[in-house]
Amino acid sequence: MAGRKLHPDADPTGDDSIMRIFLAISIAYTAFAVAGLSFAQTSEAPRDVAAEQGYPAESVAAIVNDTVITTFDVRQRMKLMLMSAGGRIPLEAMPQVQQQALKDLIDEKLKLQEAKKFELEIEDATIDAEIAGMAAATNLTPSQLVDALAADGISITSLRQQITASIAWPELVQGRFRSRVRVNDEEIEDTLARMREDVSKEQFLISEICIPVDDPARAQEYYQGGLQLIEQMRRGVPFSVVAQQFSACTSAAVGGDMGWVRAGELPPELDAPIRELPTGAVTNPIPSEGAFMILAVRDKREAVVAGEPTFKLAHIAIDASVGENAARLKVDDLSTANACAGRALRVDVGKGVGVTLLENMTLEQIAPSFRDAVEDLDVDDTGPMIEANGSYHAVYVCDKDEGLGLPSRETLQNRIATRQLSRIGQQYLRDIERGSLVEIRLKDQLTPNG
Repeated sequence: MAGRKLHPDADPTGDDSIMRIFLAISIAYTAFAVAGLSFAQTSEAPRDVAAEQGYPAESVAAIVNDTVITTFDVRQRMKLMLMSAGGRIPLEAMPQVQQQALKDLIDEKLKLQEAKKFELEIEDATIDAEIAGMAAATNLTPSQLVDALAADGISITSLRQQITASIAWPELVQGRFRSRVRVNDEEIEDTLARMREDVSKEQFLISEICIPVDDPARAQEYYQGGLQLIEQMRRGVPFSVVAQQFSACTSAAVGGDMGWVRAGELPPELDAPIRELPTGAVTNPIPSEGAFMILAVRDKREAVVAGEPTFKLAHIAIDASVGENAARLKVDDLSTANACAGRALRVDVGKGVGVTLLENMTLEQIAPSFRDAVEDLDVDDTGPMIEANGSYHAVYVCDKDEGLGLPSRETLQNRIATRQLSRIGQQYLRDIERGSLVEIRLKDQLTPNG
């Protein structure tokens, strides 16, 4: 897949002081709405909720079930988006900014309505703490942050709603669907195998933009929308700003930053293009797992030099009085005893038997009587039983860092699970939208200041 070199002024890291306040504020968790993609709308004629609630017709931008979104709400969100961009969004992109602002607000209403259905409430103290953290990140007090927003005509209420939805939605998705996420050992091993094969090759500092393809029949429209985003970057809008506003990845909150990625870690359709791109380049939209992905290669470095391996071990000690045969049965049960969970875990698995979790153990730190056996063990292997000091001992390998800088199995499992949960959340939101009455009335182009 061909890539595109950014304009010299369009730093993909977005670190050139593009925003002072809103870098910590912009929480992008929305689906993609660019290039004229329509919102879900009901074919039924809903009752005029806005009129019933006393809203003037010209002030109504959309109705989401029984909740009204006003043109004031849309302008407020556009101001937040413009503030996040440090004024770098070109004038010709205002229609897309408006469309995204309206889409954000519709999604927020749907999320908050669904959270209310399940009696999930976010306390004011939680929102206050989030605002305090945002203020501290910009060396401001919460009241100074409120004043700074007000100076730009932005009500703190708009920000509080955005924060509420951004906290409530992940909690709801996690609570409802976490049990559906399955990461099998084969998937983890395949990923680790690819990374081992490429461990001697470069590593890449990557940023990402995710564009979910909700309707495969309209994939070309989504692709063209992705090209429009790339065109904005070529005109000087930093990658991080575009990611914050338009990416559906969880990394959107930090400008799409994925951190350092090793060769072979990403799926093959994404791995191959980033190896070919020079630093500072951006890929064209790449189809991957039901979405178009845009990746920026911010930097490259040589692979981490192999170092000393470390182990995470579950150590079982059994009083010798139970007898050798009984002790071997206990050792055999170690692999199914969930002994690797938690930190500094001590599990009583029977009279005279204890299990201790030993983390980040180098070979030098392992007792000489175990050292030779442990060195050749793989993850999920149990070493030989050894009798010493009136007890039988054995170790089970929970995790093994081969000294190549590879992430642990737990880290990979969490990454894969997070991606799966994110895709479930996107589909969940689209299902909610299809089952809702969403009427869009806004036809005219607004200006942020009215």
